[in-house]
Amino acid sequence: MEQIKKKLASLRDEADAAVARAEEAEAKNKKYEQAILEKDQELTSLQHRLSVLEGDLDKAEQQISESKSKEVEGLQSKTTNEGLQRKIQLLEEELDAAEKNVKDTVEKLRQVDVKAEHFERQVQRVEQERDNWEKKYEEAQEKYRASKAELDLLVHDMEGI
Repeated sequence: MEQIKKKLASLRDEADAAVARAEEAEAKNKKYEQAILEKDQELTSLQHRLSVLEGDLDKAEQQISESKSKEVEGLQSKTTNEGLQRKIQLLEEELDAAEKNVKDTVEKLRQVDVKAEHFERQVQRVEQERDNWEKKYEEAQEKYRASKAELDLLVHDMEGI
C-alpha cells in the first residue's frame, strides 16, 4: 500500500513538473511571438522610411533634371549660372545622401528579414518542443490514469479480503 502511495505521489509530481514545463514553454513561446511582432513593426517602419526616401530621391532627381535643363537653356548672367551650379551641387549631395540612406535602409531590411527568419525558426523549435512536452504530459496522464485504475482495483480487492 505504501509503495502504491509513493508511486502515486511520484506520478503526481511528474505530472506537476510536466505541467510546469508546459507552462514555461508557453511563456517562452509568447515571448518569442512578441519579439516577432516587434520585428514586424520595425520592418514596417523601415519599409515606410524606404518609400519616403525613394520619394525624396525621385524629387531630388527631378530637381537635378530641372536644374540641368534650366542651365542648358538659360542664357542668364554669370551669377545666375553660378547660383544654379551651387544648387545642382547641393541637390547632387542630397541625392548621394538619399542613395546612401536607401542602401543603408535596404541593408537593415535584409538584416531584419534574416532576424525574422531566425526567430521563426526559434518559434518552430519552441513549438515543436512544446508539442513534445504536451505529448509527454499526455503520456504521463495516461500512466497516471492506468496506475489510478490499478490502485483502485487493488484497493477494491483489498477491501474484499
